[in-house]
Amino acid sequence: MNMDTNRNKWTKKYKFRFINLLLILLILIIGMLMATAMNQKENSSRNNKPANHKLKNRLAQEQSPYLLQHADNPVDWYPWGPEAFARAQTENKPIFLSIGYSTCHWCHVMEHESFEDEEVARLLNQTFICIKVDREERPDIDKVYMDVAQMLTQHAGWPLTIIMTPEKKPFFAGTYFPKTARFGQIGMMELIPRVSKLWQEEPQKLLESAEGITQALQKYSHQQSTGELSESVLNQAYNELSDMYDAEFGGFGSAPKFPTPHTLYFLLRHWRRTHDTRALEMVENTLQNMRRGGIYDHIGFGFHRYATDTKWLAPHFEKMLYDQALLALAYLETCQATGKDLYAQTAREIFTCVLRDMQSPPGGFYSAEDADSESQEGNFISGPSMK
Repeated sequence: MNMDTNRNKWTKKYKFRFINLLLILLILIIGMLMATAMNQKENSSRNNKPANHKLKNRLAQEQSPYLLQHADNPVDWYPWGPEAFARAQTENKPIFLSIGYSTCHWCHVMEHESFEDEEVARLLNQTFICIKVDREERPDIDKVYMDVAQMLTQHAGWPLTIIMTPEKKPFFAGTYFPKTARFGQIGMMELIPRVSKLWQEEPQKLLESAEGITQALQKYSHQQSTGELSESVLNQAYNELSDMYDAEFGGFGSAPKFPTPHTLYFLLRHWRRTHDTRALEMVENTLQNMRRGGIYDHIGFGFHRYATDTKWLAPHFEKMLYDQALLALAYLETCQATGKDLYAQTAREIFTCVLRDMQSPPGGFYSAEDADSESQEGNFISGPSMK
């Protein structure tokens, strides 16, 4: 009786262990099968990318931060170089040249609206050979085509948009263009078909226009590099600046207002040369209004790139290294001219901003501070609670 009871206990015990072992083996087998299935799925997805998978263009091989920002665009971008121009000549296509830099707000806007858009990209790729240039990497190219834009449109900026022949002769210039026309401004969806039609049906007109623009640019460049800087020329420059001067808020011209410190250098030297006190008054009024306005960062110090209004109140939040350098010099020279510590204090605050925010760990300096943060202009400065 006891032997039967013991035998039953051992039988139950081993049955229980056997079942546990089977469950463990079953779990291991299921785990291995799931892992194999997941690996097969992953490999399959790598080898069979969906149609909308982003493929990088030629800019992925570049070093420029700005060009790398556009490496995922569906636009078939080329960097500036012989390959792009050779293809343009072979295919008899005009060049679409876009120049900008990595912290440019409107460059970001045009990229998001047009260069990331499949519809716009398809038109660009069909009509043009498209070239991207970083103005900070190639200021020589930027200077040439900025002169073209100023000559043709009387204003310029970034993104700079140039359309030209395969021989690099421009026949159209502009800056930012939206995807579609708005507020009286032509959009990319209207501009590209017009250029395409002209290039196909009336190419001689475009070529003649490009030749005329190129000759005018060469003449303009020659005039810039020659001629005597006489006293009459200096006085004429002063009179023209005086006509543009905003006596109420300082600065020159209407909104948007840029600091233009080189203009203030000229006026300081005019005051020193002629003892014309109005020149010094123009400088002081401009610097004081800028210092009080929103173009100046009263918390973090330093100056934003420009004000969107005539009173210097509403800034475009981007900060440029060259603006900080040139404005610091303008404030220091005005301190030397007047003995007023406000100007020296402003220069010291500019240096504080640059050394704190614009110096890299190895000791160099960043060229600019982006206007955009968290995909919004000025969000770092203003914050969600201030909007």
